[in-house]
Amino acid sequence: MRNYGRQATVQPDDGAVELSPRRRRGILAVVAVALMMVVSAVSGLNVALPELARDTGASQTQLTWIVDAYTVVFAGMLLGAGALGDRYGRKRMLVAGLVVFGAGAGWAMTLDDPSALIVIRAVMGIGAAAVMPTTLAVITTSFPEAERGRAIGLWVGVAGGGAVLGLFASGILLEYFAWNSFFGLNVTLAATALLGTIVLIPESRSSGPGRFDTAGAVLALVAVSSLVFAIIEGSDQGWAEPLTLVAAATAVLSLAGFVARELTAAAPLLDVRLFRSRGFSAGSVSITIQFFAAFGFFFLILQYLQFVLGRTPLEAALTILPLPFLLIPTARLAPRLADRIGINITGALGLGSIAAGLAIISTLTVSFSAVTFYSGLFFFAVGMGLAGTPATTAITRSLPESRQGVASAVNDVSREFGSALGIALLGSLLTSTYRDALAPAVEGLPARVAEGASASIAFVQSERVRDLGPAAQPLIDAAARAFVEGVSAATLAGAAVVLAGAVFVLLRAPRKASAVSS
Repeated sequence: MRNYGRQATVQPDDGAVELSPRRRRGILAVVAVALMMVVSAVSGLNVALPELARDTGASQTQLTWIVDAYTVVFAGMLLGAGALGDRYGRKRMLVAGLVVFGAGAGWAMTLDDPSALIVIRAVMGIGAAAVMPTTLAVITTSFPEAERGRAIGLWVGVAGGGAVLGLFASGILLEYFAWNSFFGLNVTLAATALLGTIVLIPESRSSGPGRFDTAGAVLALVAVSSLVFAIIEGSDQGWAEPLTLVAAATAVLSLAGFVARELTAAAPLLDVRLFRSRGFSAGSVSITIQFFAAFGFFFLILQYLQFVLGRTPLEAALTILPLPFLLIPTARLAPRLADRIGINITGALGLGSIAAGLAIISTLTVSFSAVTFYSGLFFFAVGMGLAGTPATTAITRSLPESRQGVASAVNDVSREFGSALGIALLGSLLTSTYRDALAPAVEGLPARVAEGASASIAFVQSERVRDLGPAAQPLIDAAARAFVEGVSAATLAGAAVVLAGAVFVLLRAPRKASAVSS
């Protein structure tokens, strides 16, 4: 068996047993619920953002942080969590993660302060980091190789389509309850997955995990969090501000330190030499870009549907409900297509389709066009389905079974790092474009009104602006137009990033599965 890092040997997992088909189906169901919980914690919250902003007075930047505090901690801790699962037991890590996540969500139900919500969302990110890499590791260690591809295909489908199903469930809750009922959904899913884990999930761990790379884990968290901080706060405070520059420098230095540490550690958290593998590197980049697009898209479009079009949370969720019904079947077909025409071509076609969908969405206006919206959604959903499974399979096949905790963590950190960047970068473009486009409309208004309107469209739609009398409606209309300009600029930028990724995957990814590790 190949050696990763500097361990002398890599032993197979302890306690590996052959499971019955019925048990494996149960395991897959539990994993799907846990994964749905983790994914919907970002996507479902997007439905609640407009109501949350109106009730708590959160600015556009605070909204970005409420969503991204979770993904930043999540992404930064994933590699360490995957390695800890390999060392101490994947079932044990799954139980711990579900408990932390569920407790954090229960606490969030009692909060109404934006700053406190940012903190508790970061706590939930810790729990999610323990859950998500474990779900994929459980699949790869519980299913025989002949069934693993289909099981991974379902995992990818739930990871993508589950986001929209989470939106729909959140939309129903918010139709009848306040915005914080969203966190009640998180608690319910956590409790259900916890019970299933205790009853069905077998324990597994690596026999030779080596020393835990604490320094690498800390550097990874600092690098991700400081990079996202620089992007979000740079848009709000200014790119040349000292705090922004310090955060950016910290990100660069931490990343360089992480690479240096992993190259010299006796038992690295992630052997960065793995990125020499065409399958590993192309799969990681593809996953990052897919979820950069996906969660940036959800963050933007759900606010557009509610702030600009005036739809309720449930109506907004219903508007994009077709997405999983396109994504999940396509994800199940993708492995066969990859076998037929090649991993690289299938992955590039998927990313190209996502880029086309975003480009179409960027042409939306203050008046909703069903043809434009659903054309864009079609290409976006099909692209996510085509690109996801080949990329995930390429990553997991690059490592032996005993290192599947790290393999799945790399898959997940790529996903969550992409999600955090998508929300941060596209959210920052939305904020800055909205503020600049609205500037002429707030000239001459009272300072308090001008500042609040520039910070958030939710303020513009509050009673405080309607009290302006005849001046209120022109400001409301201008804010809607400015917000659409922000959505358009952000989705077009996203399309450009995804298209560049498609070219990279076409040139870098292997054509055949047998070449994945080369």
